[in-house]
Amino acid sequence: MTPRTPRGLPVQGADAPRWLLARFLKATLARLLLRIYRVRLIGWEKVPTGGAILAGNHVSYLDPVLLWSATARPTRFVAKAELWESSLIGWLLDHLYAFPVHRASADRVMIATASTLLARGELLGMFPEGTRKRDTAHDDLGPAQGGVAFLALRASVPVVPVGIVGTEEALPAGAKLPRFPRVTISIGQPIDPSRFEGGRKERMEAMTLEIMTGIASARDHARGE
Repeated sequence: MTPRTPRGLPVQGADAPRWLLARFLKATLARLLLRIYRVRLIGWEKVPTGGAILAGNHVSYLDPVLLWSATARPTRFVAKAELWESSLIGWLLDHLYAFPVHRASADRVMIATASTLLARGELLGMFPEGTRKRDTAHDDLGPAQGGVAFLALRASVPVVPVGIVGTEEALPAGAKLPRFPRVTISIGQPIDPSRFEGGRKERMEAMTLEIMTGIASARDHARGE
């Protein structure tokens, strides 16, 4: 069992899990899922070496699963803390590179954890919309949260927009059985936080806007493939 802090968060650093389960699933179940959903990953060469945040659109529980499965480098996903209320799910997430965020308030533990991971050159996966966009009939992305831009500016790392298309058809409203549509994941051009000027609030707002524009562009590119 993974050591835990009093808040129930997974311990990072030397006491973190050795990722044996993650490596096993990456080599087995992940490959199977990529085949079942015929996942096409476009533009991975745009992802820089070192710390970076992959920021994607979010319409399905499959989004983080397939992005985790498709990335060539291990990607540490930020997930809602409520998932750790289940001992089994929490244990699995601890061993699959994930760590929690309490969304109701500024989670300083998450911020510190994310900053440490980015500083040591790891990839983080986040969804700026904060939750799944259930109204897929309209093309607009959901309202953006500022957490991705905040972390990127704080850690001085790029944000890489990701557009995911097809997962919204896997279990649409009213469907009794899951479907297996083709899924395309398109990687956009990295966004450098050093380009933004002004106070912290102005920089966060400007970068968040560009992140969402980049995600929409990457999603549109995925649709055209």
